[in-house]
Amino acid sequence: MAAVEISRDEQAFLEYVQGGGQVETSDWLPADYRAKLVKFIEMHGNSELMGVLPEREWILRAPTLQRKLALTAKVQDEVGHAQLIYRVVEDLGKSREQCLADLVSGKSKFHNVFHYPTRTWGDVGVIAWLVDAAAIISQKALLKCSYAPYARIMKKICWEESFHILHGRDVILAMVTGTPAQFELVQEALNRWWGPLMQFHGNPIPAEDDPMFLWRIKSQGNEEARQQFLDGYVPQILELGLTVPDPQLRKRDDGVWEYTEPDWAELKSVVTGHGPCTAQRLAFRAHFIDQEQWVRDAVLAA
Repeated sequence: MAAVEISRDEQAFLEYVQGGGQVETSDWLPADYRAKLVKFIEMHGNSELMGVLPEREWILRAPTLQRKLALTAKVQDEVGHAQLIYRVVEDLGKSREQCLADLVSGKSKFHNVFHYPTRTWGDVGVIAWLVDAAAIISQKALLKCSYAPYARIMKKICWEESFHILHGRDVILAMVTGTPAQFELVQEALNRWWGPLMQFHGNPIPAEDDPMFLWRIKSQGNEEARQQFLDGYVPQILELGLTVPDPQLRKRDDGVWEYTEPDWAELKSVVTGHGPCTAQRLAFRAHFIDQEQWVRDAVLAA
């Protein structure tokens, strides 16, 4: 139950959550709040589920047994995260089956970075290190989510994601200290992924104009998250001798990063189903949902 009794008044509810209050599934939730929760959390679940596909392709091609095991464990974690998140959505009134149906039909979205190809082992390192780093910045901002069940599962998810970043950095370190060809694989992957990374946290709308921030579903604005990512990871990238592929990137005297404006039109096109690998990955997911239907039928029959 909520810490205090909340009247069935949207303004009172808004003031409560903006003041740091959290609510439970059994509490009264304004219709707009519930709808935004479902959309936001469902996209997170979709992204965890679809996010395994760029890396799954490399499990059998990983260079060593240790790398195969680490990547397999990471993929397993991400699928587990999706299951946890879909369970939260189910409590809000949308079934897992409907979430999956809306995902494969293209009705619902998943994160921009999971619409792109993984061409080399360098991509795998960049995804696990930098894409997951961008993700955990957003995810840590969900630990204070006004919807308590979501905040609770984020503790486990953030803890596991922190290990994924260490795995990614270890892959990158091995490559940048290896042969010149290995170093170039990392640099080339970074060049391709930098654009999607800069788009990752979304348009730089003021936090006070973001409904997700107003309802305190997330506790951080888009630009604040992007600045945090740049602050934490640009120094690490440069420390490894890599080049950030943005000649305009610089940190001002007041600590704010300036950068080339991301291609927001590309972001909109990608997340609405027009990414380079969108159709292929949705078809893959749809195929396996259909293929394993007999398992679900057998479990439910029991």
